[in-house]
Amino acid sequence: MNISASVSLPPSQTQVAVRPVSAEKGDADKPSEQNSTSTDLKDAQIVSALSEQDLAQIKELKARDREVRSHEAAHLAAAGSLARGGASFSYQRGPDGVQYAVGGEVNIDTSPVAGDPAATLEKAQRIRAAALAPAQPSSQDLRVASQAAQLAVQARAEIVQEQRTEESTGNTAPATKETTEETDNESDSSVSAEQSENAITTQQAQIIADNSNAVNDTPEAILDLIA
Repeated sequence: MNISASVSLPPSQTQVAVRPVSAEKGDADKPSEQNSTSTDLKDAQIVSALSEQDLAQIKELKARDREVRSHEAAHLAAAGSLARGGASFSYQRGPDGVQYAVGGEVNIDTSPVAGDPAATLEKAQRIRAAALAPAQPSSQDLRVASQAAQLAVQARAEIVQEQRTEESTGNTAPATKETTEETDNESDSSVSAEQSENAITTQQAQIIADNSNAVNDTPEAILDLIA
């Protein structure tokens, strides 16, 4: 008996076996739809797993993140070339696994311009503007602004001193009796003006010193916003 030799897969069974393969191939042509559905389901599961307290915390973290980034962006925009690099941030991970910025800082150059009090005065004004640029400056920002104001006072005093030196070296003509009397009168006026200016400068410096014990002897300062 040749049963084994005569036994073969009927054509109908062969066709049935091929059809599922064709169907699986058609499903494989749509991986993007499957991935999209899987991602949506995953996000929905994460949201549904968060409690109301978690959702409230996420809302607060998002608001804090916006505030911090806006704060540091204001510093950078006002500081311009004084900024040493970009802003750096500290982060907190939320219940949703996302990192939110909760603190930040910008490092700026606060050193005086050597031998140029006029340039130092301009720089001090820029430093102060950068420190007070955010809508709500931090306590550190206010300290930097106070240091910048003190630097400006020192620069103004140096400018006045330079002007007096230039005036004294320029008046070298021989003195007659009349010019001597005029010089004496001008000297008296100059002394009075100098005393007045010194008093104003001393008063400004004292006011700034009362507001802040910090001394502007560091080449840089940090404008920050800490949680």
